[in-house]
Amino acid sequence: MASRRHRPPILADYAVVPGVPDELLSESGSIRPAWANLIGHLDGLSRDERERSFARGAQYLRDAGVFVRQYGDGKSPRDWPLSPVPVIQPASEWKALAAGLAERADLLEEVVADLYGENRLVAEGHLPAGVIASNPEWLRPLIGVKPASGHFLHFLAFEIGRGPDGGWWVLGDRTQAPSGAGYALENRVASVRSFPGFYTGSNVERLAGFFRAFRDGLISLRREDDSRIGILTPGPMNDTYFEHAYIARYLGMMLLEGDDLVVDNGRLMVRTVSGPKPISVLWRRLDAAWADPLELMASSHLGTPGLLGAVRSQGVTMINALGAGVLESRAFLAFMPQLSKVLHGKPLAVPNIATWWCGGEAERAHVRDNAHAMLIGSANSTRLPLEPDAGAVLRGDMSQTGLELAAWLEVEGRNLVGQELVSLSTTPTWEDGRLTPRPMRVRVFMARTRDGWQLMPGGFARLAASGQDPSAVSISSGGSVADVWVVSDTKVPEDSMLTKSGEVFVRASPGLLPSRAADNLFWLGRYVERAEGQMRLTRAYMSRLAETPAGGTPLMTALETYLDDHGLDMSEGVCPAVEKTIGLAVNSANQVRDRFSVDAWASLADLERTVANMRKTIVPGEDSASAMGVLLRKITGFSGLVHENMYRFSGWRFLTIGRSLERAIAMADLLATFGEWTGPHGGFELCVEVGDSVMTHRRRYSVTASRDTIVDLLALDPLNPRSIAFHINEIRDQVSLLPGADVNGQLSDLSRAIVRIHADLSVHTPQTLDQPQLVELQQAIARLTNDIQAQYLD
Repeated sequence: MASRRHRPPILADYAVVPGVPDELLSESGSIRPAWANLIGHLDGLSRDERERSFARGAQYLRDAGVFVRQYGDGKSPRDWPLSPVPVIQPASEWKALAAGLAERADLLEEVVADLYGENRLVAEGHLPAGVIASNPEWLRPLIGVKPASGHFLHFLAFEIGRGPDGGWWVLGDRTQAPSGAGYALENRVASVRSFPGFYTGSNVERLAGFFRAFRDGLISLRREDDSRIGILTPGPMNDTYFEHAYIARYLGMMLLEGDDLVVDNGRLMVRTVSGPKPISVLWRRLDAAWADPLELMASSHLGTPGLLGAVRSQGVTMINALGAGVLESRAFLAFMPQLSKVLHGKPLAVPNIATWWCGGEAERAHVRDNAHAMLIGSANSTRLPLEPDAGAVLRGDMSQTGLELAAWLEVEGRNLVGQELVSLSTTPTWEDGRLTPRPMRVRVFMARTRDGWQLMPGGFARLAASGQDPSAVSISSGGSVADVWVVSDTKVPEDSMLTKSGEVFVRASPGLLPSRAADNLFWLGRYVERAEGQMRLTRAYMSRLAETPAGGTPLMTALETYLDDHGLDMSEGVCPAVEKTIGLAVNSANQVRDRFSVDAWASLADLERTVANMRKTIVPGEDSASAMGVLLRKITGFSGLVHENMYRFSGWRFLTIGRSLERAIAMADLLATFGEWTGPHGGFELCVEVGDSVMTHRRRYSVTASRDTIVDLLALDPLNPRSIAFHINEIRDQVSLLPGADVNGQLSDLSRAIVRIHADLSVHTPQTLDQPQLVELQQAIARLTNDIQAQYLD
């Protein structure tokens, strides 16, 4: 056990594992210099101060909606498990690691270029043909296809761990569609919240410069200045979708799905509300096999038909190239040391974990004789040993196979690798009010920039859970993550994604709006407005319920029929339709999450949670009416955040059009039902209440609500934000600013339909706008959805 002398009180119970290196303590038990300031800071805080500090970071992650998606029966997303104590690395050591990993990145580039080019490595016997041919990521349709940029690899991740000798080892190469960079950014923001004053003066190297250099490198790859850079995501159901949306927002790039793209004459185009526009650089976060259903996986609904054709004609630069995932298999680790000597004439500066491909007799014998210290598993697996679904057999345990080890290796040798079982270094994490060492591995990121490979000065560490196998270190198995701070001995400059001082400022274009994004924004506006209307109707009904005699009243009977016709069940305190509509709104917002601020998303998520909780406790009557008031304040808070903070460009316009369309339809429907002299007593007051215009009516009219006053206020008054006329004007104004509203002075079909509705409504008076006219008006407004769909969203 290391000496405990001269330790601060916060480390009184910190006990490392003998023989296992620790990031915090040296072999002598002293605090490593890079950690001294952080430990001193933590030791100087009281227990309550530490807990409040750590809680700030955790609260930020909850508000930002960062989570881990878990699959399986009974599993649900869990909060992002950030350990508040970062992993500290000295800048001098990180610089040496960067140089070694840059050499490895160059080696990987040369290997994949040869595999899809000359194939010299296989021909000369440096790589077995079977290792390549059996790899599912080996894509034969891409043989001989040269990338438009001249490079196969542009963004890499490496899983690294510190071995018993104190040096870094590569545990796995990530060349397919490396994830995690966005989580590293969010970890950094959260850790800054936990250490606001301390972080500023701690000489921690910033991450922004890395992303700015990568972004500028992508910009330099564009074929034309007006072409765009996109990030291709599998969509919201992917477990790292949050990161895709975050990175797209951070870098100012379009977040695209396969359906957003189309190939035209060898060029990749994005479907936008302005028509097809060229995409010349596509950073894919989608596995290659799913990218093109025509030539790769025919069952894929995530890709773009003909994408390989665009790649062949060099009409798009893929980041990374399709087929680069072949390098991720465990089998390649067995050959990387020799390939480095063949191609670079020297051993790897940063070695990988010792690996043996069991396709050769000598290798099988070695694995068989050393199985007690081996992890044996699939040669083509891209997962690290002992991760979920990694298919590893620990220390020769053959209970899963029903075979003796020697027989198993002989039969399945070509499909197996043996990897040395290592104990990873430990790092402190905060558990139960104290620092505790936990095994860790780190994911680091490397980007090709204009100046060559650049290593992110940080990353994120995965920490093993208590009782978890120290070789596993898996988040899905209960582990946690930590930010990685690279600490310099000298002051580090402030850095950001902003333009540097002295550069000529040019206002950037607001960007293109993909049709899919416009569709989701349009329906988000409609669903939010629809939910608000349902809440107001519920409150109106429930507030009258207690005063209703046993036999009911004509108004309540009519209202119950109206609610039933609109699918609103009043037998519960919170109508199920309200929860369903809010769920639809959340789903639409999730599809375009890159276009929302943290506050707006947190507001909508809070609304969804509140409704779900109310469904369990609220009962019909006054309790329900009060609950609807709470929900109305929350939903209008979301609407306020969105409409006050969103940039007034096409996305905001579609959201606003959807909101106005829904409100105008609902108001016309309400007036046609309850706004007639022949309707039940109290119907006029109901319209004013549901139309949220009670105070306005009192100020405008010195008489009790009548048909003339409510139709004038709720249908024809262009200054009342609850009136039909107001929202027809809004729709007309917003559509007139959309692309294609007119062509050479001639109005589009959509514009003509809106002008016709506006003109018809303008000539009406309360006396002429009777029930048949209101029904016809409602139907005309509803038909605008088809016109919008046809012109912009299909």
